[in-house]
Amino acid sequence: MLDVRRMQVLRAVVGNGSVTGAAAVLGYTPSAVSQQIAALEKEAGAALLERVGRGVRPTAAGLLLTRYADVIGRQVAEAETALSDLLAGRTGRLGVRYFATAGAGLVAPAVARLREAHPGVRIELKLTVDPEDPLAEVREGRADLALLVSWEGRQANGVRLLHLLDDPYLAVLPRGHRLAGRRSVRLAELAEEAFVGSEWPGPCLDAQLDACSAAGFRPRFVVHSEDYVTAQGFVAAGLGVSLVPRLGLGSRHPGIVVREVRDPVPVRAIQAVVRETAPAQPALDAFIDALRGAAGASRGPAS
Repeated sequence: MLDVRRMQVLRAVVGNGSVTGAAAVLGYTPSAVSQQIAALEKEAGAALLERVGRGVRPTAAGLLLTRYADVIGRQVAEAETALSDLLAGRTGRLGVRYFATAGAGLVAPAVARLREAHPGVRIELKLTVDPEDPLAEVREGRADLALLVSWEGRQANGVRLLHLLDDPYLAVLPRGHRLAGRRSVRLAELAEEAFVGSEWPGPCLDAQLDACSAAGFRPRFVVHSEDYVTAQGFVAAGLGVSLVPRLGLGSRHPGIVVREVRDPVPVRAIQAVVRETAPAQPALDAFIDALRGAAGASRGPAS
């Protein structure tokens, strides 16, 4: 097999027209350059240089290898530049898994921030439904980061959890409701209300139920919508009240009002998950910073 480094020595000799000139450019002794050329000729099975006066010129075989050495030299330089960009976070590819309400409120602005700062980084986004799915993808290296809602007893083996945001639930009331004129409502004041469900069973619903339990009641669900927009429609129709996380409100139905909840505040904790043993990725670190910035910007008043 031809030695790529020796081919670069040949390239220097041909480019300078002499062994002495190549040695001066490469920082070698003329003897060392001659030894490298002799070794390359042995590998090639052909003479690569011929003497012309006080210099040398390439044979047909030498000219052929010099051309390939030029190509290899450019490719190595390109590889070094690409590697430098990757290690600096200027390029790369990230696989990101997210759930629906985190998409608009966190992922979209974070991607916009990352693209502005690191336009060479490609992001592959995939919406997930089952909260267990992204954990497996991150553990197995099929995704670099996933967003999910934390819950007690989660098996976090092989992954690292990064807290991004405590997303509070807000009270969604029909216009004209007895509490609609308040700036905020105590959770216990909703104890006798009919409730419109907004969550599937899981950590998000548990956050609501735990807070209601702490306030001394269990909500009486008359409608199960499992969808924030649909829940607003049922509330606007006067079928009950609902609790919806701030990130899940999106565009608001004109027939509702939204008020902050206190004593206690139902909260769901949103976390980013990365692989515990993943090698350092500056692009991933930059995206996490962008997510944290989006999380900070998402905090705001209920109305």
